[in-house]
Amino acid sequence: MATSTLLPPVTARSTPRRTRPRGGMTRPRGRDWIVVALVALGALAVLAPFYLVVVNSFKSPTDYATSGALALPQALDFTGLGRFWERVNFPEKVWNSLFISGVVAVLAVLISMLNAFAIGIGRVKYRTSIVLLFLLANLLPQEALLYPLYYMFKEVGLYDNVWSVIIIFGVVQAAFGTYLLSSVYGTFPKEVLEAASLDGASRWQILWRVVFPISRPTLSVLLIFFFIWTWNEFLIPLTFLASNANQTVPVAISVLQGDRLMDVTTTSASALLGIIPTLIFFLVFQRTLTRGITAGAVK
Repeated sequence: MATSTLLPPVTARSTPRRTRPRGGMTRPRGRDWIVVALVALGALAVLAPFYLVVVNSFKSPTDYATSGALALPQALDFTGLGRFWERVNFPEKVWNSLFISGVVAVLAVLISMLNAFAIGIGRVKYRTSIVLLFLLANLLPQEALLYPLYYMFKEVGLYDNVWSVIIIFGVVQAAFGTYLLSSVYGTFPKEVLEAASLDGASRWQILWRVVFPISRPTLSVLLIFFFIWTWNEFLIPLTFLASNANQTVPVAISVLQGDRLMDVTTTSASALLGIIPTLIFFLVFQRTLTRGITAGAVK
């Protein structure tokens, strides 16, 4: 006789299986929506001043008086932009800011790299105390530097000269760059340095052919930050650049507002023209900045 195998009866599951969304994605929870809402509110708070500056820069004084600050302009009016452009000789002020910020950025990065190479890789004595001194130099307020620096540059004949501001900011920015790069170079792979030394490379060759190419992303980030920080500086350029021909963009905007009464549209136009160069610089080097931050985060 043939034996028959008994199969267990097929029963349906009492509870349906929970299916996960494709790709392993999970549905956003209430906490995620709160974070998104807070980020959106923060973005609105940041963009609101830019909106006011851009909208009011292209209004006429009459349009501003009738429609207010929040409304869009009824017609594009470039009177405020042209009035500010002519009053301060804006191309001259842009060139002064570009020259000062560019030279300071390059000079500060170069000094920072040389100092950090000596401290972090050269292993000089008392390097911890030296790095601490650079950190303390960054904590000094600018108001404490005005009095001694004013008389020093008066004595050497550099007062009311753009090189006085370049020297001051070059040293200040280099102090921060040295403090940052010293910790980075302190963790530099010793095997790479030893291999270059065994191949007959000198200290100078190790710096420019080994250390510099590897640390180029970090140096690029410092260069961008030093340029933007120097461009936005106000107190020291106001103190050391007395003549109109040597003034930077922030100083020219403030001096014009204090010297002559300007309407709101001209003031907004001055702020817009002061923002545009740094915005263009940031957009041009945005990819470099992103690569530098990513290279510093991923080893």
